[in-house]
Amino acid sequence: MVFHERVFCGQVTEADVGQSPLLAGWVDAFRDHGGLLFIHLRDRSGILQVVFSPKVAPREVCERAATLRAEFCIAVRGTLVRRQAGTENPNIETGTLELMASELTVLAESDALPFAISEKAMVAGAAAAADAVAEDTRLQYRYLDLRRPSMREHLTMRHRIFQGVRRFLDERGFLEIETPMLTASTPEGARDYLVPSRVHPKNFYALPQSPQLFKQLLMVGGLERYFQLARCFRDEDLRPNRQPEFTQLDLEASFIDEEFLYALIEELTVRLFSIGGITLQRPFPRMTYAEAMDTTGSDKPDLRFGLRFVDVTDVFTQTRYAIFRQILQRGGCIKGLNIKGQSERLSKNVLQNEYAKEIAPSFGAKGMTWMRAENGALESNIVQFFSAQELDELRRRFEVEDGDVLIMVADPSVRVVASALGNLRLHLANRLGLIPAGTFCPVWVTDFPLFEPTDEGGVTSTHHPFTAPHRTDFDPSNVEELLSLRSRAYDLIMNGEELGGGSIRIHDRAVQRKIFAALGLSDDEIQARFGFFLRAFDFGAPPHGGLALGMDRLVSMILQTPSIREVIAFPKNRSAACPLTGAPSAVKREQLAELGLLDLGGSAALPGTEAQEDLVDRVSWVSRIGVSEQERPVMEAVLAQAQALAEQANIHAGTEEPIRSVAPVTNRTRPGTEARRSPLAEAGQLFKNAPAVKGSYFKVASVLE
Repeated sequence: MVFHERVFCGQVTEADVGQSPLLAGWVDAFRDHGGLLFIHLRDRSGILQVVFSPKVAPREVCERAATLRAEFCIAVRGTLVRRQAGTENPNIETGTLELMASELTVLAESDALPFAISEKAMVAGAAAAADAVAEDTRLQYRYLDLRRPSMREHLTMRHRIFQGVRRFLDERGFLEIETPMLTASTPEGARDYLVPSRVHPKNFYALPQSPQLFKQLLMVGGLERYFQLARCFRDEDLRPNRQPEFTQLDLEASFIDEEFLYALIEELTVRLFSIGGITLQRPFPRMTYAEAMDTTGSDKPDLRFGLRFVDVTDVFTQTRYAIFRQILQRGGCIKGLNIKGQSERLSKNVLQNEYAKEIAPSFGAKGMTWMRAENGALESNIVQFFSAQELDELRRRFEVEDGDVLIMVADPSVRVVASALGNLRLHLANRLGLIPAGTFCPVWVTDFPLFEPTDEGGVTSTHHPFTAPHRTDFDPSNVEELLSLRSRAYDLIMNGEELGGGSIRIHDRAVQRKIFAALGLSDDEIQARFGFFLRAFDFGAPPHGGLALGMDRLVSMILQTPSIREVIAFPKNRSAACPLTGAPSAVKREQLAELGLLDLGGSAALPGTEAQEDLVDRVSWVSRIGVSEQERPVMEAVLAQAQALAEQANIHAGTEEPIRSVAPVTNRTRPGTEARRSPLAEAGQLFKNAPAVKGSYFKVASVLE
């Protein structure tokens, strides 16, 4: 087979009719018409129908073709012809053509498939359909999943978007520069993935959460404009749409301000979305952090629909309604929103029994007040407690019309009101279908707080400690003043999702030291962790700033996929595991010994290694439940019984499948312990955030220590 002569299936055209191309790929579908065999041959470029006819192909070729099955890898040669009128297939790009095969080579056979791969219609008018497959199964056989046209198209689009980034930034003088993957651990807001060093025993590298320090050092180095499609790693808590490793567009520039970056990123974002056929309007609107929280309850505001908050705290300063009066006496606030024209869908029963009693409390609100506008008046089960003046002012503030529904949340904590009402806003928008499909609403959120309070009475950086404050004349020991500071940070939000964020950086050594001091770092700690970085500021550091865009999320949004995993070739699942390779996995003692790690936990074998032979320790590790020394004998006896029972079952089972049953059991290892049901189970919320589903079953996260 002379593969350099190969032609892609999806690239043949009417101009190639009469030629004899060599094609290679996988059998997508086949059908036998009693003497005539039709197959769909698929490669990366598309699909072409191949016909094996005894009038054209030698007998041995037709016999070999009859043995073909789905996903056999083959090469064929023949004559390209036009299909007969009426047999064209409009569902594929090459639907007017077919190859009359004369040669066939089976390059590799395929086992029976764990799930269907073909997504193309076999004949004109047939419906294309893909079987619903559990995600973990798809990830376990990702190499097969990647053959599906939809996955191929997703990754092709990802490639085009990445190339668009490179062309755009190259045109504007940015240099693509790689930064280290093995570096020192620095505070970036999440836990580091650590890599032990063999050469430096008991010392560790950290995989980068972002190239933050290095890109700033590139600015000190005079490169002025840098970018990188950087791989980043964050050991964060599980979320459905988060990956432990991800790709971000990281860029930094010198001698610039916020306006330069707003214009640059807006132009880039418009161009990237246009690759996916989506038009965005410039300039993007801007909201301060305070405005976003005040009107949507979120620093990631979704502007595709209305439902903005209205503050009515001052309306009730003299109210007779006891609940509102008590909340205001404690310094609280009252906010609400108007759901226009939805009174028919939000009945009194729904508002009172679903939202007021269940949904609002699940979002942290202690209660919810509702009113419906009918016949020019506001009606509810408590409307009699409000004065006519208060009701008139509510109608004016909320611009009430008949058919509208008002909901209000009151609480001594402004944060609780914002959070609960923000969640209600999103819940109502989704339930009532208020979010228009195919709409994209970008917005810049600016002026974030520089610091957030900690439980210990100190502060921590809202973004990271290298963000410039809006003023530098602050006292690093005054917590109240620190919490009042705003930062020169900005986030790009699209449809309630953060696409990226950045800031103008600190470039003055004295200011940077003040920020470190505010975070509670001693001079010795500063020197040990950041001495090299601060030293660079002694040599003429320029003003600079930058931004990072999450490329996985951006591509997913452009393609409108349900998850970022649909645009990543080999993602982790929602439990941060890889069903394909089995990572993360145990390691051998020899590997740990070579790295000098065996003695870090004492003389006992480390949990999670292959040397963990003690059955009680293994069960304790897997279940994340500690076992005391007093409980160990009981646990050993129970496990020994279970092991003996299993061995006997295996001996007598033969080839029979085991019969499984469920029976109530008692806690044998901790007798006398009363059975308790989780409050989450009582509320029906236990499985709400289960990290994965396999078949018809939930895979629940491990019990945490």
